[in-house]
Amino acid sequence: MSKTVAEVMTTDLVTVSPETSLQEAIQILAEREISGLPVVDNQGKLVGVISETDLTWQATGVDTPPYVMFLDSVIYLQNPAKYNQEIHKALGQTVKDAMSDRPATVQEHQLVREAAQIMHEHKVRRLPVLNDRSQLVGMITQGDVIKMMAAE
Repeated sequence: MSKTVAEVMTTDLVTVSPETSLQEAIQILAEREISGLPVVDNQGKLVGVISETDLTWQATGVDTPPYVMFLDSVIYLQNPAKYNQEIHKALGQTVKDAMSDRPATVQEHQLVREAAQIMHEHKVRRLPVLNDRSQLVGMITQGDVIKMMAAE
């Protein structure tokens, strides 16, 4: 796996903006048969990623966090802030509401094995690829890594 990310990444990207409706993002994912989209602002800067996982909140809803009652007080057994974030994702209407806003990324000059390691560490199936000016230039997926391994 001595190739660089730039040699195997996809450069024909479809992107969405934070204001894109979730329904439109779902349509793009289904029509293109892809599992995630980079989210860019008006200047083309990467601000997040919207994935099938992010969108499943719409279908599954949110379970109330476990709690106990003690002396007329509610004591949450999980972080209530995480619950509020989950509600926001479940009820959101735009990409901004559901996207992951701190996606793991990789630089185009890095080796594919480094990208594979980042995917493994962050438990993601795709990584936005940035150039030296932090501009989005491509995406690398687990499928790209597997294709490269098969070709070697």
